[in-house]
Amino acid sequence: MSKIKVMDDSLANKIAAGEVVEKCVSVVKELVENSVDAGADEIKIEVVEAGTKLIKVIDNGTGMDHDDALMAFQRHATSKLLDEMSLFRISSLGFRGEALPSIASVSEVTLKTSTGDVGTKLKINGGKLISDEASDARRGTEITIKNLFYNTPARLKYLNSIYSELANVCEYVNKMALSYPDKKFTLISDDKVLLNTDGSGNLLKVIKEIYGSEVARKMKKISVFNDDYDVDGFISLPEVTRSSRAHMITLVNNRVVRNNELNRAINDAYHTYKPETRYPIVVLNINTDPSLIDVNVHPSKLDIKFSNFDDLKELIKQGIKEVLDKALLIPKIEKKEIKEEKPRVELQRLNLERENVIESDIIDYSLFDESVMEVNEDIESYNNEEEISFDDEKKKVIMPEMYPVGLAKGTYIICHNELGLYMIDQHAAKERINYEGYLKSFGNPKSDSIRMLIPLTLEFPSNEFIIIKQNLNILTDMHFDIEESGINSFVIKEHPTWIKEGYEIESIKKIIEVLISEEKHFTIEKFREKAAIMLSCKMAIKANTNISMEEMEALVNDLRKCENPYTCPHGRPTTIFYSNYELEKLFKRAM
Repeated sequence: MSKIKVMDDSLANKIAAGEVVEKCVSVVKELVENSVDAGADEIKIEVVEAGTKLIKVIDNGTGMDHDDALMAFQRHATSKLLDEMSLFRISSLGFRGEALPSIASVSEVTLKTSTGDVGTKLKINGGKLISDEASDARRGTEITIKNLFYNTPARLKYLNSIYSELANVCEYVNKMALSYPDKKFTLISDDKVLLNTDGSGNLLKVIKEIYGSEVARKMKKISVFNDDYDVDGFISLPEVTRSSRAHMITLVNNRVVRNNELNRAINDAYHTYKPETRYPIVVLNINTDPSLIDVNVHPSKLDIKFSNFDDLKELIKQGIKEVLDKALLIPKIEKKEIKEEKPRVELQRLNLERENVIESDIIDYSLFDESVMEVNEDIESYNNEEEISFDDEKKKVIMPEMYPVGLAKGTYIICHNELGLYMIDQHAAKERINYEGYLKSFGNPKSDSIRMLIPLTLEFPSNEFIIIKQNLNILTDMHFDIEESGINSFVIKEHPTWIKEGYEIESIKKIIEVLISEEKHFTIEKFREKAAIMLSCKMAIKANTNISMEEMEALVNDLRKCENPYTCPHGRPTTIFYSNYELEKLFKRAM
């Protein structure tokens, strides 16, 4: 007797549900994607206890007739993928035909749908059809999921906490709202409205609804393209960062995707503009021909493969750098009025129990505050608040001219001009000046070198000695006279002239340390970058060091000549600004 048998549909659907329906957010994702594919421009999502008790999605899409409604719960039944060739040009969000039967196999489902004629109402429990009757004729679909995983207790047991599940649902709906600003999204949790966009098509308005007006004011538009890809969206100024990568949102043909290499390219574009452990808020929609991407990689459809991927990453990096180069990046200090706030929804525990979101990234969103101000119709003007002067040749923002008047706490240079008051961190400013100088010296080394009165001999462990010996040509190209001397040691007789007098031995040791530490992923560019950052910090003016007025003036002038005068190589700001108006408000001279 044969041991191999074809499993029944109920068992097959439960197995499929293990891949398709992992969490409550998986159900929300599949249902919302179906609504979008149905052409809906209004989508309402309701959840009770983060979706474990109830998930309801209502849309005004095309709806289904009776036969299609029944067929939708059959495995691999879909209207979105008709033949094999369509698999290589997928333009819809869903296409597998697995979601609805998988969801129905592990929950209690009620479907009400209509194309505008007589409607259909189906009830399915655990994958079995319970009732089939006529319903109202409202065009669109309403699908209700109750008691998720009621018949698979092991899966229910290993769900995250209610607050963590709700955080995931919020994050996903936020991303869909950003992906489709022309659709009205409403998210309600336990009768409380968490998100309500207007569907006007204004992406900056949606950003304001999710992140609040303060963040929206500090977003800059980006629009770049090449032969294969068009990239549009908004990126935050370097002063607006989060501790999690979750806010670098990439969309491909309006599909929410997750790609670590894209995130790395975005983060690299902000290099030296922000601290390495902080991440920007970015919303980028990448439009391309469907034949150039492959979304059929994983059942979640979050992973994606790109053709000409290196060109896309370079396009994004250059586009972000161009936007940052044209922006005035001096943080502006604003006096905030303290208002009596209405009680907020207590969602602090969302982030405490969620792995991917640190800080109050969700709680800070203004959408949880019922007293949030009305969306400004002219929100685009947020990006045009200040008049910016440009250099005609480089199209780069000019740092305002300012005049030092003193030093505070031996660390902060106080400057002023007709616009207001500036404070410059002398250590961070000198770091930036040194960094750009060293980077230029490393890339275009002068032939000048200085012979040391007493040659420097350095000994190393055998493994480090081998690494240095392998890359000895890099040091000689930088005009170090270095050669082997005995066992596992080198002697250095000359060094380039740009090494600061009095710091020769320390600088040489630090450069060699960088050479050794970068061994695993070594490139000349990365070595120059790391060495320049390290030296710039070591050779900068220390905090609590009093300098003369002439030194202050020279430092400010040198800073204004830098390519990026706004941050040190580690991403900390060099300068902050108090406008005349804000100063007058602080002293009650302006009300």
